[in-house]
Amino acid sequence: MKIIKVTVAGLRGKTPLGGWEEELRADDVVHTLVAVHTDEGIVGVGSVFTTENLARAALQLLEPSLLGENPLEPERVSERLHRTTFWMGRGGSVTHTISGVDIALWDILGKATGQPVGRLLGGRYRERVRPYASLLMDEPQRMSDQLSDLKDRGWTAFKIGWGPFGRVDTRQDEEIVKAARSAIGPDSLLMVDAGGSDSNWRNDLKWALRTARMLDQYEVSWFEEPLSPDALADYVELRRSAPVPISGGEVFTRRQSFLPWVEQGAFDIVQPDVTKVGGLSEQRRIGWMAQDRGIRLIPHGWNTGIGLAADLQLASALAETDLVEYIAGSDYVDGICTEPWVLDSDGMLAIPEGPGLGIELDRESLGQFTDVDALLPR
Repeated sequence: MKIIKVTVAGLRGKTPLGGWEEELRADDVVHTLVAVHTDEGIVGVGSVFTTENLARAALQLLEPSLLGENPLEPERVSERLHRTTFWMGRGGSVTHTISGVDIALWDILGKATGQPVGRLLGGRYRERVRPYASLLMDEPQRMSDQLSDLKDRGWTAFKIGWGPFGRVDTRQDEEIVKAARSAIGPDSLLMVDAGGSDSNWRNDLKWALRTARMLDQYEVSWFEEPLSPDALADYVELRRSAPVPISGGEVFTRRQSFLPWVEQGAFDIVQPDVTKVGGLSEQRRIGWMAQDRGIRLIPHGWNTGIGLAADLQLASALAETDLVEYIAGSDYVDGICTEPWVLDSDGMLAIPEGPGLGIELDRESLGQFTDVDALLPR
C-alpha cells in the first residue's frame, strides 16, 4: 500500500469563540481537516489546529517525503517528516500539519487491520472515558445558568476558562468560581483555565499562587495555564507551592519540547493537543514520558470531532488518561460525524470500537462548513 495523495479543507462558518485577545469570527479558519489517500482506496482522516492556507503550504513542503510512503507505518513516516523539515520550520504550522497526517495514518492502519487505533497504540485500558465540558467563563449568573443546563443534560465534569478570569479583579474571579461550584454541586469535577497563552496575558507567579489558594477552597481539580507558556522556572515553583494540581503544555509541539518541563517537575498534568503536537505518535510518547515521572496526560481538545475521536483512542491506550476535553456546543465536534456523541447514564463517553478512529464523516453535514469534495473526492 502506498500514499498517493493528501488533501486538506478548512472549517468555516461556525468557528467557536476562543476567548483570545484577538477574538475569532465564525468564518475564521483555525481547524483544517486532512485526508490521506492510498492506492488501495483506504482513506484516513486527521485534524490540524492551523489555517487552511498554512496547512496547504506545509503540505507542499511535506509531500516529497510523504507520497509513495507506506501508510501502515505511521510512527516511522511521521518521524521522517519531522526530521526532513528541521531546517524549514521545526514546530509551528509544519508540525501541526504533520499532526493531521499522523492521525490519518493511524486511521488507515486501523482500517487496514480491522482494529481500533487504541488497540494498535498498545491496548485498551478502558472502554469509556469521562469527558469534561469545556466552556468560556462569563459573569457569574450567566456562567451558572450555562453550567446548570449542562449538568441537567448529564455532564459530571466541567472546565471554565479565559473570558474575564485574571483580567478584571480578584473579587470577580472568585465570584465566578463560587457560582460555578454552586451550579454543579459538590460531587462534579471543576477545573479552571486561566488562559496564560493569551497574547496579552500579564499575570505573574505571585498572582498564580494567590489564585491557586482561592481555587483550593472550591475543590478545583486543576489550575490550567496560570502563567505565560514560556515561564518554566515559575511553573516549577508554582507546582511546588500551589495546593491544587497545575497543568499546561497545549502550545508545545513534539515530545522534545515537553522533556525539560516533565524532567524539572513543572506540571502535575501535561496537556498536549493531538492536532498540534505531532499527532498520536508524539502524544503517546509524551504520555509514556509523563507516566514514568508520576505525571498524568489529559489531552487538550479544543478541536474537531476527528480530534476528539483521536483523544478517545489515546485515552483507551494510556492507563492514567481518564478524562478528555469536549468543547461544549461546537458544531465542528457535534456536527460532522454520522454517529452523534452521546453521554451514557454515568456521564461517560464510549470509546469507538470500529476500525481506525471508529468514526465516519457525514458528507452532508460537513458540507455546511467546508468543500467536502475537495477533501474526499467521490
